Amino acid sequence: MEFLEADISGIYLIKPDTFRDQRGFFMEMFNQEKYEVELPYRFVQDNMSSSQRGVVRGLHYQLKQPQGKLVFVLTGEIFDVAVDIRRGSPTFGQWVGYNLSEKNRHQLFVPPGFAHGFMVLSETAQVYYKCTDLYCHGDEYGLLWNDPELAINWPETEVILSSKDADLPTIKTIANEHLPSWSD
Repeated sequence: MEFLEADISGIYLIKPDTFRDQRGFFMEMFNQEKYEVELPYRFVQDNMSSSQRGVVRGLHYQLKQPQGKLVFVLTGEIFDVAVDIRRGSPTFGQWVGYNLSEKNRHQLFVPPGFAHGFMVLSETAQVYYKCTDLYCHGDEYGLLWNDPELAINWPETEVILSSKDADLPTIKTIANEHLPSWSD
C-alpha cells in the first residue's frame, strides 16, 4: 500500500494493494492498524452516496465537529476535491483534485480543516467514505463549487447541484468567518 502526500500537507492519495487472479480481485479497503501509521485518526462514521453523471456534491465542511474523510469509489468514477480552509495556513484557499474510480481503486484522505466535494464523471457512481467525526446537523457549511477565486479545474461544465449547494458562499466571503485555525 502506498500513501502519497499531496502538495497540500495532510492530504493523501492512497493506493491499496489489490490482488488479482482469474476469479477477480481482493483488496483490504481499510485496516486501522495499517492506516494509523500515516493517518493518526479514529474513524467513527461511514457514509455512502449514489449519484448520476454531472452531480456535484460539495464543497462541504463542519466547524464545531470537523470531519476528516477517507473517500473510496465502489462503482463509477469521480473527480474528488479538497480545499484548504484553515485560517493562517500557507496553503489557505488552495485545492487538490484526483480521479477516483472503481478501476484504479485509489482512496483520498481529506483531513479535518478542509472543504470536500466531488463531481461524478461516469453514468453513475457509488461513493463510500469514512469520517473522523459524526455528522452534526446545524454544523453544515460549504463553498461554492465554481468559485472563480478557487479556480478549480472541474472536468465537466454541465452539473447537477442541490439547491443548497448552488447557494453556497465563496472563499472570499468565508475568509473572515470563524474558520478552523492552522497549526503544525
